[in-house]
Parts: sequence; C-alpha cells; structure tokens
Amino acid sequence: MSEFSPVRLTLPGPLTPSLVLEVLPYGLTIHKFLVQADGRTNDIVIGPEDPEGHKTQKYTNTIVGRYANRIPVGIHQLERHGIKAELDTQPNETPEVSLHGGPVGYDAKAWDVLSLEDPPTLFSAVELSQIGSLADGSYAFFRLVSPSGDQGYPGKLVVETLIALVPPEKAQSVQGVAALGSAILIYRAKLDSEGIKTVTPVNLTQHWGFNLDASLREGEDSLSVKKHTLNIKADHIAELGPSALGTGNYIPTSSRPEHAHKAKVIGDLFPPSGYDDYYLFEKEARATVPSRLPLTSFNDNFDYVKDLLRPADDPERGSRALPVVELSAPGSGLSLAFDSNQLGAMFYSNALSVASKGARKKIHGGSGISGHGDAYPPHTAAFLEFHNPLAAFLYEENKDDEDTLLTSDELYHNYVRVDVQVKRS
Repeated sequence: MSEFSPVRLTLPGPLTPSLVLEVLPYGLTIHKFLVQADGRTNDIVIGPEDPEGHKTQKYTNTIVGRYANRIPVGIHQLERHGIKAELDTQPNETPEVSLHGGPVGYDAKAWDVLSLEDPPTLFSAVELSQIGSLADGSYAFFRLVSPSGDQGYPGKLVVETLIALVPPEKAQSVQGVAALGSAILIYRAKLDSEGIKTVTPVNLTQHWGFNLDASLREGEDSLSVKKHTLNIKADHIAELGPSALGTGNYIPTSSRPEHAHKAKVIGDLFPPSGYDDYYLFEKEARATVPSRLPLTSFNDNFDYVKDLLRPADDPERGSRALPVVELSAPGSGLSLAFDSNQLGAMFYSNALSVASKGARKKIHGGSGISGHGDAYPPHTAAFLEFHNPLAAFLYEENKDDEDTLLTSDELYHNYVRVDVQVKRS
C-alpha cells in the first residue's frame, strides 16, 4: 500500500462510528482524529487536507524519533549499565541543534503495516490475544527498522507500534458527561545488534496537535486554543538555554504562574511568544509502569496491555495512573484525558505557525490548498507530546536511572492513552 494511503481505524457506535483514526504509514501520522458527538463530526487534530501535505507540514501529528526534542550537535559518549557507544548527532534545526531525531527522522519514513503473515514480535502471545479481542478494524500494528548509524545513532533499532481504539463500558451519559471511547498508542523497541551489546538513546513521542473547537467553523476565533482549558499535573518546567536546548535544570511552576496549568484557561497569563515548554509531572501523579524492562522478562505471559484496554469508565484502572493532562473546550463540549508512563509532556501552542504557509483542513474552514493563505495562524493547536526528560543522557545525575538510554538487554515500552468525552446539557 502507499505510505500516504490511510489505515482507517473505527470504533463502532449505535448509529455511526464514535471515533475514527486515519493513520498514515508515512511518519506514523494521525492524519485525522474524528469524533462523532451530538450529530456533529469533529476532527480534533489540525493538519493538511492532503495526506502528502505532511511532507512539508512537518511534525504535524507524526511520531518523532529516534529522539524527541533537541540535542546539541556533536559527538556524545553513551554508557548505561557499563555498556558503551557513541552518538554523533546531525544538525537540522540549526547548525547547533539536532531536532526530533535528525534530518530524516522517524516522522519522514514509511512504516510497515503488519499483518497475520508478518505479525509483531515485540508484543507477547498474551498481549496479542487480548488485542485480538478488540473489534475488527479498531487496531493496527506498524513497524520501522532503523539501521545502526541512522542519523548518527548507534545500534540497529526495531520499533513496533500499536494504535487502537477502545469502547466505553457504558453508552449513556453520567452526570451530563458521555464517554465516547479511547485511543491508545504503545511504542515498543529493542536493539538488534547480532549478539554485540550496545546502547542507544530512545525517546519517542507522538507530535500531535489538538483543537477541539476548530470543526465548529465559527470564524478565526474558533481556531484559537486560548479558550481551551488545560490541566497538567506538573510542578516543574525544564529550564532552556540558548537555542532552546535543555540545561538539565528544572524551574518550579510556583515561580512561573503562567505555567501552573491547574484547570487554567490557556489564554490566561498567556506568554508573549506562546507556549513551547516541557512539564515534569508531579511524583505522586506519575505512572508506576516503567519505560524499560529487562528482555529476560519478555515471554509468552508478559502483559503490559491488559490495563490499557480497559474502558475509560471502568472503575478498575489496574496499573494505569490517573490522568496527568486534561484538555477541554467550551464550544464543542469535548474533553480529553491523557495518561502515560512517561515522566512529562511538552505543551506547544503552535506559536510558529504561519497562515500563509501550508494548508488547513476543509472541516476546519480552510480551502485545503497549500499556500492558499488560509492555513493555521499561531496558537491554533495544543500539541501535547508525552516523553521522558530532555536529553537526559547528557547529565551525570541520570546515569543508569531515567537516562533515556536503551541497552541490548532491555525492551522499550512507552504508552499514551487519551479518553474522549463530551459534555451534554
């Protein structure tokens, strides 16, 4: 199939699918995230109308990797549990900065869509059995093999991703709020170094941008996310140095009230340049599920999927943490609740978007034509990217702990889940 032909995942509803994802193999891109609520179809992610528009409207709902965010360009010595390698980061944002994995990151590569003839290898038999019990057409697996030396990263890395839709337990509203279903992304990865031990940085995320009111098409004002309400259970933000590179230090949000997103309307205390910040979750809010597991524990009974497949309104959460990020909008009444086993999340308000470049979806009031002058202006999306701390392997205090390194002896396990709800009057 073409890398720009969407894989369409649907969650059946009483009359029409309540949730639909259109996933492009190119960049593992969430091209559309359709929510059917109260007779209206809402596409809750921004982006181009034409799937091939993602080649130029980069990082719009794609995966990014092998490493999210920014790393200084240069040669870096790596070591985890005594296993050593060398990383040679390649410039792409500026001569000093390697962004989102380098010049040709995972966002710009064609992922393989897996089938029964070519099943995933990084999910156990028990997990595959449970996933297989979901409704037909509501899930898909994807694979990317990244060779050693890809963008300067050591070690051949095999990455597999599950994208799935999970129905709610109850169809009716509870206290005026109806659960519509959940979308789950699970990233798994391991090094395939033919018996030679090595180590590589891995820090994957979905670079997706949400606007819950854009489909209302009520003029330019409905495109802004400044009226959305955002709750992030974070008590620190990353300190940034020159070229927006992390310093390894963190600033309490108590000293920066514009970053204390405690059910705060995004437009309140809005910074002049908008938001592009990494938020470190409060310790008590973090999930207990690790993002690296010993490969020796991976067998037929290995199971880190069961709790993720529970309906959003199931009172038994199992190992799932409570939501760490929540986003809601007044116009559509839609709200999203995210949980993840990552330690933090980026929040970017699409500050660098220019209406004269790229295209805006027709469902969001655009022409869908690239360069037509009616693309997305600044602050028209809440990009919420769940990943572990910025360039953590550069700082000695993280050694052999949450250093965002993966060895040949480990399995990478990263998940984000979003529960979709609608408020009804």
